Amino acid sequence: MTIHSTDPFATPEGERSPVRRLRGRLPAGVTLWTAPGPAGLTVSSTLVVDGDPAHLLGHLDDESDLWTAIETAGVFAVTVLERGDTQLADRFAGLMPAPGGLFKQENWRETPYGPVPARPVTWAGCRLAEARALGWGLLVDGTVETVEPAAPGEPLIHHRGRYHGLR
Repeated sequence: MTIHSTDPFATPEGERSPVRRLRGRLPAGVTLWTAPGPAGLTVSSTLVVDGDPAHLLGHLDDESDLWTAIETAGVFAVTVLERGDTQLADRFAGLMPAPGGLFKQENWRETPYGPVPARPVTWAGCRLAEARALGWGLLVDGTVETVEPAAPGEPLIHHRGRYHGLR
């Protein structure tokens, strides 16, 4: 038995924002940003800029608990999520229940920049350099102070509203 073959709540094709449609067609790596507090948020608008110093930028909701924690602590951690992390990504995006809180479903390791998953993951520790309003959010710029690379795995990619891997 099929209830719906399409999303009954989706905006009709002709009424969708062309900018959102453009963004949806650009595959993006999925990251988890955390800060002391703890607070966290799934972010797919992350950019790494190499240099001396290197910078890590992301577009965040300026009303999020994460932004409040970053602004207070002045530091944050960014973890690169992998294909098996879809439930973790959904939980921190507010799309999946988090009984007991966001940080209760995994084992975490405390760092000076915020919690990161206790298992081997690639993550960066950043110091807040600046933030400014941009569009409907906040462009957050952090100076990269530390990077801990793990063995490369298959990255979690967000494309057209769904998670994918490279294969």
